[in-house]
Amino acid sequence: MVEGGVTAVSRTELTEFWRTIWRTPYIMRLALSAGIGGLLFGYDTGVISGALLYIRDDFDSVKNNTFLRETIVSMAVAGAVIGAAFGGWLNDKCGRKKSILLADMLFVAGAILMAAAPGPWMIIIGRIFVGLGVGMASMTAPLYISEASPARVRGALVSTNGLLITGGAFLSYVINYAFTKTPGTWRWMLGVAGFPALIQFLLMLWLPESPRWLYMENKTDEARKILEKIYPAEEVEEEVQALKASIEAEKAQEGPVNENFFAKLKAAWGNVVVRRGLYAGITVQVAQQFVGINTVMYYSPTIVQFAGFASNSTALALSLITSGLNVVGTIISMLFVDRYGRRRLMIVSMFGIIVCLVVLSVMFFEAASHAPRVSHSESFNFSVNSTCPSFVQASNPASWNCMTCLNASPKCAFCSNGASQYQPGACLVVDDALKAKCHSEHHRVWFTEGCPSKFGIFTVLLLGLYIISYAPGMGTAPWIVNSEIYPLRYRGLGGGTAAVSNWVANLIVSETFLTLTEALGSAGTFLLFAGFSFLGLVAIFFVVPETKGLQLEEIESVLQEGYKPTLFCCKGKAEEKDSGR
Repeated sequence: MVEGGVTAVSRTELTEFWRTIWRTPYIMRLALSAGIGGLLFGYDTGVISGALLYIRDDFDSVKNNTFLRETIVSMAVAGAVIGAAFGGWLNDKCGRKKSILLADMLFVAGAILMAAAPGPWMIIIGRIFVGLGVGMASMTAPLYISEASPARVRGALVSTNGLLITGGAFLSYVINYAFTKTPGTWRWMLGVAGFPALIQFLLMLWLPESPRWLYMENKTDEARKILEKIYPAEEVEEEVQALKASIEAEKAQEGPVNENFFAKLKAAWGNVVVRRGLYAGITVQVAQQFVGINTVMYYSPTIVQFAGFASNSTALALSLITSGLNVVGTIISMLFVDRYGRRRLMIVSMFGIIVCLVVLSVMFFEAASHAPRVSHSESFNFSVNSTCPSFVQASNPASWNCMTCLNASPKCAFCSNGASQYQPGACLVVDDALKAKCHSEHHRVWFTEGCPSKFGIFTVLLLGLYIISYAPGMGTAPWIVNSEIYPLRYRGLGGGTAAVSNWVANLIVSETFLTLTEALGSAGTFLLFAGFSFLGLVAIFFVVPETKGLQLEEIESVLQEGYKPTLFCCKGKAEEKDSGR
């Protein structure tokens, strides 16, 4: 999905990983305890996709207000922008452990507020709290795991956190489906997140602070005691000296102590290597969001309903396919990103994404064109007062079909024909009593988001193919590129700037998706995302170099000289090194 990514892990690293945690289970306990933050990150960003269906049914203000639905979804993203920015300062000021504990308190508070919400306004406040926790967890959990684990298994352990993010999103879909028949549906869906947060809070109370942070705070004895639990006795002194040298080198790279953020930003922008690195880093992060991935992750069941599956539980069940394939794609990326390179995977991924989005657009257009007609007799069968006012007053009602009915103002619903969903049906006022009456009649189905369509199952399959195209390339490679492309002194600034651009792009997409579908239709919206994806592909081709296999100095040299693109990767040092082996 999304914001956090997964690092690549070689077969050697995986072998060493299993050997190390077998000898020192404490390391895995530490990583998994911190990694619950990744699970919560994935769960709280994914759970709203299903919960929104039932929130919409419970509150008329949500049902009738597209902007309110978008706000409920996107406020967690807005909170994450603030949480990520604040989390960086808190990590340095108070430590990684306290930052994770605070994120857990925000998760629990947000879950309680949402589960007990008497109205949409409290759900929005709860989503902001959860978003703050997500923003802090997105940067603190992998940082803590990285700093509190042995170097030889660090990549595998940080990848575990990335997998937990993806797994948390998949779990949210499973939980959503499990509570479809339970009274209070969405309250349980949103409230469940409080339990793993509480578990992590209790576990973290018994875990140590990051040894790196302690050493930076001159608490060397405490740092040594923690390293003694992580490393064999004969390696502890070597690790202490390595930690000392690393921190001294980092301080030397940081520049003047009194250099403020804006001075550092100005210096970074004046450095041609950093500036070109930012062009590449921000390009891949913004492109990652503007391919529309989080419209699928946040609104997947709604999109499935657009495709013609009216039932909430059916929409949630089919959405499990997209979430499950996201996990599969993430694992594929871990296995192949170091073999084939970041740039090549992103370009191939973008080609697949564009094709899927164009075909999805065609599918939605065909579904709208072949939507069942609206019948006078079927509509007036429910009484004149029940028939959609716009249909009654229409100058040419014979031209109306299901999509015309659903797009009417005020919004109307389509009750399908009892003999066949694809035969002419009734266009009715949106009303719970009418909905119940429609369902009570033999084989009738109530549609409010999409129309009966023979193309529906193909649309779901294309969504799955879209995810498989996205996850191995654009899903993870942008985060890997941003971890490699900046000089050490500006790595925090560059990575942070690119991450904020990702969250802001995410916010724009999630806050506008439903509005776009109302203005352009589903077909037009996915075609728009295909256009954005094409622009992203062009930008990646021209400004993003391959970083696979390059040392920091070699990457700086490529950026200093100015990147000259070829079809898949630069014919430069990365390939020369590989061919020389």
